[in-house]
Amino acid sequence: MIPENAIWASLPVPAFVIDQNNNIQDVNSAGEGFLNASSKTVTGQSVWSQIRVDTPIEEAFDKARDKSTALFVNDVDVGCGSRAPLQCALQIAPLIGQEGCMILMITPRELAGRMTQSHSVKSAAQSAIGMAEMLAHEIKNPLAGITGAAQLLSMNLSSEDLELTDLIVAESRRIVKLLEQVEQFGNLSEPDRKPVNIHDVLDRARRSALLGFGAHMKIIEDYDPSLPLAYGDPDQLLQVVLNLLKNASEAADPKGGTIRIHSYFEHSFRLRRSDGSGQSLPLQVEIIDDGPGLPEKIKDDVFDPFVSGRENGTGLGLALVSKIISDHNGWISVTSVPGRTVFRLSLPRVPRGASN
Repeated sequence: MIPENAIWASLPVPAFVIDQNNNIQDVNSAGEGFLNASSKTVTGQSVWSQIRVDTPIEEAFDKARDKSTALFVNDVDVGCGSRAPLQCALQIAPLIGQEGCMILMITPRELAGRMTQSHSVKSAAQSAIGMAEMLAHEIKNPLAGITGAAQLLSMNLSSEDLELTDLIVAESRRIVKLLEQVEQFGNLSEPDRKPVNIHDVLDRARRSALLGFGAHMKIIEDYDPSLPLAYGDPDQLLQVVLNLLKNASEAADPKGGTIRIHSYFEHSFRLRRSDGSGQSLPLQVEIIDDGPGLPEKIKDDVFDPFVSGRENGTGLGLALVSKIISDHNGWISVTSVPGRTVFRLSLPRVPRGASN
């Protein structure tokens, strides 16, 4: 017989036992991770003071208790403390043998959605990159000829006509640059993973941003100093963070804005794949900005190649970020409302036996 406490502790989703007064009587380890608080801290507290649901649910919860029936609520935003709300499904049922007690389980929907989206991103990226690589050489060669011809013509033209040749040269170079970005996306090597102090990566990215594209921004460090080493390629992870900082800086008001880099540990966070295998991803990094937020029309597709919210954007930056994190067996998500956009990276820690 398997001990009940072993089953309770092994549940992969946040689960709570709620007493007849709607106070938390018990919480599993995934629930502690979700609340970012210990069982001892939240036991005896009102469940609705610890968990915020964006739809009135207390009355339905009480009716389910009175009638001893289960209650299922899909697609609601659930938040707690300083955590940004996550779209979740709620499962509520009476606890057999405990009069008036209920079990509440919270299943974040974003994880399953991002797993499906991650597969779609890879498939879309492979198709786009395959086509681009096939055409790149054919396109680059005539572009080089066009650019050279325009430069030769410009030697004998008036200043008015020079504007036209300058336009030809500039646009040709822009197309070449786009093709090079596409090729970079397709040719990115497998990560050379090793133990990495993620805060060193974040500091390098922050300093680089403040000296360049983010000079008009205020970048705040909010680190958990006890965070263990991550397992990844430091150069590729630097590329990820720089890209996210650059996007936040470009989306901000020209007069500036604030970016907060937040790191923390979430021991219960696991990525489960369709084949049943799992990966612990306890190291969390959030890039939080106070800009206008993602455009509604691209919010669900922001990690797809060639999807961009900027007029002259290529739409490759976030697709590249998603690919790198996926190659690290990690996970990336985004929540965005006007005034608060959060890109969250979830990364593995150094496995036992990994060499330094």
